[in-house]
Amino acid sequence: MLTRRSILLASIAAGVTMPNRTALAKAAQPSTPVNFDIPAGACDCHTHIHGDPGKFPLFAGRVYTPEPASPEEMAALHKALQIERVVIVTPSVYGPDNSATLFGMKARGATARGVAVIDDKTPEADLDAMSQAGIRGIRLNLATGGVSDPAVGRPRFQAAVDRVKNRNWHIQMFTGLGMISGIKDLVAASPVPVVFDHFGGAVAKLGAEQPGFADMLELVRAGKAYVKISGAYRASSLAPDYADVVPLARALITANSDRILWGSDWPHPDSVTPAGKKPTDVTPLLQIDDGRLLNQLPVWAPDAAIRKKILVDNPARLYGF
Repeated sequence: MLTRRSILLASIAAGVTMPNRTALAKAAQPSTPVNFDIPAGACDCHTHIHGDPGKFPLFAGRVYTPEPASPEEMAALHKALQIERVVIVTPSVYGPDNSATLFGMKARGATARGVAVIDDKTPEADLDAMSQAGIRGIRLNLATGGVSDPAVGRPRFQAAVDRVKNRNWHIQMFTGLGMISGIKDLVAASPVPVVFDHFGGAVAKLGAEQPGFADMLELVRAGKAYVKISGAYRASSLAPDYADVVPLARALITANSDRILWGSDWPHPDSVTPAGKKPTDVTPLLQIDDGRLLNQLPVWAPDAAIRKKILVDNPARLYGF
């Protein structure tokens, strides 16, 4: 008897791209083939696993509830994109519980690394165990919780530094340019690498002259921060190719291509609960064509050697592949 799992695994083995929004796979799958050569060892540096809620309970204080997205679906995605390695990031909906991320990493094996969410109650023994499992950093998700005041962000950043400064880990931040400007001195002095998600929260239509973007560029240029050119659809409303993101991506790459990472942001959770709905109501995943999204990388970085840095060399250095 064919099951959802057996069909998924058969599709992965055959390299079949599954259509969007079927009964078999609610998380998006690519519908556009990749149109450039993907170098060996390429890494998708920003993904999430949303496990079975019965096995991986969601955080009571979450601000949205996503649909499930499994390791098998992620494997199908990366088969289609010709991407070997992955970084799985704990989303805000789990709070400081990293079980779903660790589950996804174990399913993927040696080609997976992870970024965890912790709090002040997370014991050092748990950090030791997560490090053994392939966790390489902790995430401060300020944006989803609506934290934009540097007076709040500064102590949270410093507390994160204190927790990981004796480990070969980094701090990853989902925040906005105002926060980046407000903590710029702390980032510049950080003893551990710092990574900004999703173009640092830049708004594409405001261009490279928008307030705070120059501060982020300065940190990148000095080698003090990495930026993920991920989630272009979060920065731009010009789907499907997000033309207004091009100047931002090129400015970041020109500033220091050794500090740029690429990520899909699969399975594309919509963190904004629709009006009239509660955070505990399921919000459908966004349907993003990751093939077409990945095909923007040669537009942003026409040089194949630079793309290899972004897809292979930089992730290998930061995540320890």
